[in-house]
Amino acid sequence: MYLATTGRRDAPPTPSGVRRRVPGTVLALGAVSLVTDISSEMVTAVLPLYLVLGLGLSPLQFGLLDGLSTGATALVRLLGGATADRGGRHKQVGGIGYALSACSRPVLLLAGGATGWIATALAADRLGKGVRTAPRDALITLHSPPEDLGRAFGTHRAMDTTGALLGPLAAFALLWATADAYDAVFAVSFCVGAFGVLLWVLLVPGRNPAAGKSPTDPPQRARAGSRAGLPAGFRAGHLAGLRSPAYRRIVLCAGLLGAATVGDSFLYLLLQRRLAFDATWFPFLPLGAAAVYLLLAVPAGRLADRTGRRGPFLYGHGALLLAYGLLLAPLPDTAVLVGVLLLLGVFYAATDGVLMALAGPFLAEGRHAGGLAVVQTAQALARVGAAVAFGAVWTASGPGTALVAAMIALTAALCCAARLLPGTPSDNGDPQPSESLAPDPSERTD
Repeated sequence: MYLATTGRRDAPPTPSGVRRRVPGTVLALGAVSLVTDISSEMVTAVLPLYLVLGLGLSPLQFGLLDGLSTGATALVRLLGGATADRGGRHKQVGGIGYALSACSRPVLLLAGGATGWIATALAADRLGKGVRTAPRDALITLHSPPEDLGRAFGTHRAMDTTGALLGPLAAFALLWATADAYDAVFAVSFCVGAFGVLLWVLLVPGRNPAAGKSPTDPPQRARAGSRAGLPAGFRAGHLAGLRSPAYRRIVLCAGLLGAATVGDSFLYLLLQRRLAFDATWFPFLPLGAAAVYLLLAVPAGRLADRTGRRGPFLYGHGALLLAYGLLLAPLPDTAVLVGVLLLLGVFYAATDGVLMALAGPFLAEGRHAGGLAVVQTAQALARVGAAVAFGAVWTASGPGTALVAAMIALTAALCCAARLLPGTPSDNGDPQPSESLAPDPSERTD
């Protein structure tokens, strides 16, 4: 049971051996994500089935649709992050993203079999996710001590993943009760998503702890720049973090590894194809990976805080590489099913929140949403290409060839990332960001 606290970033350090409480804002954001993920995963769990088996789309068409809808978030992530950083409007911008995703469900409900309207609904949902993700993760960073970012993101992702577990269960129950009426799934998903927007409005604080004291204020910005040996305002731009070599390497590695990451939907379709089970059970596939993710998200975050965030991030992608290999291995079907879902859960637990925690310390005060949005955008754009390429190779040469190509690409990306990816600032011998980029603690007021 996690207890709430205020989450001041300038609070005195907790004595060694005493467990710090998870900030209340992180728990509130986790509650919103839990409810929203129930809504989104209800749709995600049945969508590949609906499009490929129900409407008869080819793997290439599905890859294009999934890739384009993901790519629609690219520029919006940057815009959302930059807008949220101006004046600390993280709550307002994030709320727009949650509302946009919720409103995409009625479009799916009314689309029928029209591919254009389905693509529009998917794009709206992904646009909403793109708008809200960076402001939400910035709020987690702003309300958590830097040394506990891994645990804070792990706690949030664990709550988020609880929704990912409940969403497919709800979708399966509805399909079973309504004799495969996908419209019922879309309608209930909209209602749950609307409730998530309400929770965001009621629970998430509108004031950031760094409001009014970031280097965007002229006097403090000049002091922050002078401490780093740079002209005043040098780091004030929304992409200023890219001037840091370590941050640039994080962005590059996120893109390289994203370009070799096969989407979950493809892996679930490959499992269903290999095991040849009844399509009614398809929504249960995400549950195995989500359960592992839920169990490991917080421990992985704590481990990353203690040992450095670089290692878990790389090992997580190694787990994904093993999952690819299992799908090709001549093993019993049960072993393949359990192994792939287990490794996929390990992959997300060790990479999702850990990547944000890895990038956070390299960001200047007042630029958290914009900086995290750049990392997320690089990863999202790379995954667009991965989805389209994997679908094209599958359609042209079969799933086996596509998996072999994905394994080669991921192996190469891991080798590059192992050489390029930095650790935390303290691991690199660099000054902590709070020392080099932020105002003196004595100048901060609550």
